[in-house]
Amino acid sequence: MDTQEFLPETESRVRLVVGLGNPGRRYQHTRHNVGFMVVDALAENRGVSLGRHCGELVYGSARIGYANVYLAKPLAYMNKSGAPTQVLARRLGLDVQEMLVIHDDIDLVFGKLKIKKKGGSGGHNGIKSLKAAFGEGDFIRLRIGVGRPEKEENVTRHVLGCFSGTEKKSLDMVIGAAQEAVMAIIDQGAAEAMNQCNGKDVIST
Repeated sequence: MDTQEFLPETESRVRLVVGLGNPGRRYQHTRHNVGFMVVDALAENRGVSLGRHCGELVYGSARIGYANVYLAKPLAYMNKSGAPTQVLARRLGLDVQEMLVIHDDIDLVFGKLKIKKKGGSGGHNGIKSLKAAFGEGDFIRLRIGVGRPEKEENVTRHVLGCFSGTEKKSLDMVIGAAQEAVMAIIDQGAAEAMNQCNGKDVIST
């Protein structure tokens, strides 16, 4: 069965799912790496290895819902994510509209997800880099809330810090909900997935 049957004619099929983060053990469990966490969970749950390399990026292919997609993690650090992602998209012959990017967002409280079809960077360095590399921002984003820092803590320290003890208790639930959102985007299109996911509190449901 072809997932395109479920999508409005105006929507492109998602073929590339990109999780943003920073490489290395130092950043592995930080808020900024929640995009990596979702892609890793998608791969693990499907028995897929992200063992293929394309420059400073690792990727693999997986069956998600009714579609075969590529899962990828650029490893050139967050603010340089765009170039390796663009190289992979070009190698695979994919357009920017066929890409879904998963990333952290300080403007959403922890436990909130928001799907966005396109737009600006919102100050996110990974999205800035992708927009610069592709020359546009016409790709779907799955934004995962990590909340804003306390007044005495700067933003960089916050996103490069680990989740709090309370947040860690619910993190698996958030990652699980994010995986469901990815599947909804792939199978039903971004517009329908937005109706299902946006505005809902993952932790309280």
